Amino acid sequence: MYNILMCDDEKEIVEAVSIYLEAEGYKVFKAYDGSEALEIIANEKIHLLVVDIMMPKVDGLNVVKKIREFSNVPVILLSARTEYNDKILGLNVGADDYMAKPFNPLELVARVKSQLRRYTTLGNIAVPSADADKLISGGLVLDTRSRTVAVDGEDVKLTPIEFHILRFLMENMNTVFSTSQIYEAVWKEEAFASENIIAVHIRHIREKIELNPKEPKYLKVVWGQGYKLEKI
Repeated sequence: MYNILMCDDEKEIVEAVSIYLEAEGYKVFKAYDGSEALEIIANEKIHLLVVDIMMPKVDGLNVVKKIREFSNVPVILLSARTEYNDKILGLNVGADDYMAKPFNPLELVARVKSQLRRYTTLGNIAVPSADADKLISGGLVLDTRSRTVAVDGEDVKLTPIEFHILRFLMENMNTVFSTSQIYEAVWKEEAFASENIIAVHIRHIREKIELNPKEPKYLKVVWGQGYKLEKI
């Protein structure tokens, strides 16, 4: 059973979404502001968080920032505002997905399932490596079995989305992919305004795996075309 934390200052939304999630067999923990959410996360094993951006005490963005200091659990942000910048800002602080209010609870449940699949499984793509569980480029090692990444022997913490982007690129080293191709391969849906979304995640990955993100050794941009993971 997966534990889902649903956090929104609108209690009607929390109760309605909880009904749908519990019907799918999830255990739902409920919070109505950011402080309550952080307290629950500190005391319970949470596998996924759904959190509203605009909340009293501690807002959703600051909740995500604090969580990312110690955990890579998937986070879906909610917002009543429709500005596209909200989505980019949420991804910048470490969220994995975003939904604008009002939303269909069934779509939210589908996104929860999708994020949990990415978090707990890695698909069935064959790995072209002498070690069937590892993808290697120089000092960069991605282990598909343990879902870990290391650079020069030092562990690197990636969010589930960052991990899947990196894995996709490492499975296809030296191949250039557009932002739309990366989005469709990882999100499994048609790309829409994907350029900024992928750019944000690529920047985060570089900050974690590159010694000098401004002069990357592994994750290269091919101007006008996209990105590639260079085989070293």
